[in-house]
Amino acid sequence: MSDAATLRLPWAVSAEPAGSPDAGALLREYYTEVADRYFALHEDRRSTPEEIAEGLAEYPSADLAPPGGVLLVARHGDEVAGCAGVRLLDARTAELKQMFVRPDRRGLGGAGALLRAAEAAAVRLGAERIRLDTRLDLVEAVALYRRHGFLEIDPYHDDLYAEIFFEKRLDGGLLRG
Repeated sequence: MSDAATLRLPWAVSAEPAGSPDAGALLREYYTEVADRYFALHEDRRSTPEEIAEGLAEYPSADLAPPGGVLLVARHGDEVAGCAGVRLLDARTAELKQMFVRPDRRGLGGAGALLRAAEAAAVRLGAERIRLDTRLDLVEAVALYRRHGFLEIDPYHDDLYAEIFFEKRLDGGLLRG
């Protein structure tokens, strides 16, 4: 397919069980990428398969399911291309988790489509705000969240890998920054 044809492909985002083959592959790719970037920065190496398995076990996705969560899978044309999870932290606060777009589909609008779908899912879950954490070395993610109206907030948990925290207010199905 030509580059021009790839640019015109539509994005579709839908809920999918975290245990589905497509979701499982995306979550593994997500963990591999963030682990590889962490180890490259701090230890000048890539992650091992054992470390990826440990990370998947330490940060399970079982809570990204109804009634208090959802895993969203994005397809670009017919290709599985990204994911984002939403879970409730409390009755009015949702959290964005495992936001990922495959490298060969980045820059084509998928991250924005996933964020819009995640925000809409949070509203359907009853949330008034959506929060997230990320690492400072994930500069693309930090820029994406700022570009989409997320504001930096004080830490809301103490995970070792969370270095910067964001929140966006959600207003009755209409989003405002």
